[in-house]
Amino acid sequence: MKAFSAFRKSAVLAMAFAFIAVANDCTAQNYPSGPLRIVSPYPPGGGTDILARTIGQKLNERFSQPAVVENRSGANGTVGAAFVAKSPPDGHTMLIVPAGYAANPALYKNLPFDQARELAPVSHIASGPLVLVVHPSLPVKNVKELIALAKAQPDALNIGSAGNGSLPHLSAELFNSMAGVKIAHIPFKGSGAAVIDVLSGQVPIYFMNVLQCLPLIKSGKLRPLGVSSPQRSPIAPELPSIAEAGLRGFDMTNWYGLLVQGGTPRDTINKLQQEVARILNLPELKERLAGEGMTVVASTPEQFVEFLARETAKFNRIIQAAGIKGN
Repeated sequence: MKAFSAFRKSAVLAMAFAFIAVANDCTAQNYPSGPLRIVSPYPPGGGTDILARTIGQKLNERFSQPAVVENRSGANGTVGAAFVAKSPPDGHTMLIVPAGYAANPALYKNLPFDQARELAPVSHIASGPLVLVVHPSLPVKNVKELIALAKAQPDALNIGSAGNGSLPHLSAELFNSMAGVKIAHIPFKGSGAAVIDVLSGQVPIYFMNVLQCLPLIKSGKLRPLGVSSPQRSPIAPELPSIAEAGLRGFDMTNWYGLLVQGGTPRDTINKLQQEVARILNLPELKERLAGEGMTVVASTPEQFVEFLARETAKFNRIIQAAGIKGN
């Protein structure tokens, strides 16, 4: 009787798992069953907004379902992220984030959601470097000369950022740590205000978006020292990487990722990832994103989980070492 009871229990469990598998498969096959919403947690016009609208348009064409982009900005992207974390777990509400997303657990000790549990990675969709630039009045022409000047004049140099905890700020702190220098951080309320002072020479050093800085480099208003990615960027192959130019191991890629509510069925996540990868690898999409300074990645959910863990750990180390405080 005991053997029969155990067999019956195993059979019931097997049937239950089979039912769940069939239910998940049906859910994925019927996805999407209604309108799609893509949340960009920053104001219109930035990289997250561009990607959201580009992907949304193609999802609409593919599924014949409306794909609406909503900008829910605030607190380094956490307002929009919290909205998606509390949305239904059906894959119909998506979140596109930039690299700063990985810094939020270290910056904000009281997030209104559990970032690791309530948001599920779908794909590392694209990446692009920042460029370390200086005002032409600063007497340096490469990374080694900047490090030498900073060591010769401790606390005399300033570097701007788009705000406390922003990617330019974290890049500056990583540069300080790896180079053994102390270039003072000057935070601004957004990149626009920072660029104004960089162009005037008031704050002569900055980590700038690659697409934003190329016209300023060409006109002679800024001097580039290197890109922040480990390798040279396809959009500006003439610029060395900071690692290549003298700071081996430097890596601060400006990336973008797609997430959904954490309880979304795995089959639905996989279907969404496959469709987004197809969209991103369309020749016209690759060309368009390259024009925005981005390189397509289109990773699997598992690859994005691993990448996100590495980035979160890296940002946490930088924030802890520099004593950066969030709100």
